[in-house]
Amino acid sequence: MSNFTAELIGTMLLILLGNGVVAGVVLKDSKAANGGWIVITLAWGLAVTFAIYAVGSVSGAHVNPAVTLSLAATGELSWDQVPAYLAGQMLGAMAGAMLVWIFYLPHWRRTEDGEAKKAAFCTAPAIRSTWANLVSEVLGTFVLVLGLMFIGANKFSEGLNPLIVGFLIVAIGLSLGGTTGYAINPARDLGPRIAHFLLPISGKINSDWAYSWIPVVGPIIGGVYGALFYQAFFKQEMSVLFYVFTAIVLAIIALAVAKQLKEDREA
Repeated sequence: MSNFTAELIGTMLLILLGNGVVAGVVLKDSKAANGGWIVITLAWGLAVTFAIYAVGSVSGAHVNPAVTLSLAATGELSWDQVPAYLAGQMLGAMAGAMLVWIFYLPHWRRTEDGEAKKAAFCTAPAIRSTWANLVSEVLGTFVLVLGLMFIGANKFSEGLNPLIVGFLIVAIGLSLGGTTGYAINPARDLGPRIAHFLLPISGKINSDWAYSWIPVVGPIIGGVYGALFYQAFFKQEMSVLFYVFTAIVLAIIALAVAKQLKEDREA
């Protein structure tokens, strides 16, 4: 199996199970309706675990462009392999979202809330604030990639690594997911958002393209910075890229804080 095919299948399974639990919780007349945030975060962790078990032995189961770009930025993945990984992830995410739509076919018409239906595909902020939302995605993905590096540096009993990564996803969801829904994965958000736009979903609302860049750009910045941070402090390998991304992350945080302070004064 090629890396492209592995990433396509792994990401498809990730989205089918991950977006599937969101659909189950938010769609009307589902037996899982109103299951709550803990149900969603636990299922997403298990979805990641299963995706890694499925294709980890083939492609490493990145199933996330932020992870792929982070490994490429630190020299752990050849740049000529990146396009195949990214293409597989995007197509897999779209396919997984389409399967979720098919799985819950009778529920879309019965659910009147367009925002709930969109939530079964892509993320949205709890409070819309561009720079603060971007900070959430940057820091969430920073923790994700840094956590993956920590896990990789330790030895576990054979076959347990995917489960530990699943626990990491659950921790991020519970602790850092309440602001934006923790996309922490450009393909996880953009692929299903495109599917939401294309599919004939009964009573759907617009796909919120104005917000769509945040769960793409934020995870890429945060993921690459997480890998560079690990390389700089844990492997003592400083690079120009580390300083560049440090400046970018600090600038984003400063803009978020400045905007919030201004709003607080004007309130």
